[in-house]
Amino acid sequence: MPIPIELSLHRHSRVLEIAYEDGTRFKLPCEYLRVYSPSADVQGHSPDERVLQVGKEQVGIDKIEPIGHYAVCLHFDDEHNTGIYSWEYLYRLGNEYEARWNAYLDELKQAGHVRKTLDA
Repeated sequence: MPIPIELSLHRHSRVLEIAYEDGTRFKLPCEYLRVYSPSADVQGHSPDERVLQVGKEQVGIDKIEPIGHYAVCLHFDDEHNTGIYSWEYLYRLGNEYEARWNAYLDELKQAGHVRKTLDA
């Protein structure tokens, strides 16, 4: 599994940019990272227990805390900070961004939630 060589938080655009040693680079929106938090609060203890996160359009990251040499804990400005994002999980989130993002948008729609644009 590739190891990140750079993490850059772009606060204004609410994007975490991750560069890996294999040359792969991802730009992951904070909202995306928040709604796919690996925490039990979000994921539950099985896929059936996963909790759809709504109203996270404006969420940002306040702090990135290293966890050993294998992960980070992202401290979001909505006070969520219990997910440990392993390098492997972040890489998977980057590779699967389009499919996961579209699945999230579909889930919101099915739940009757209208996602607010950042301009609204």
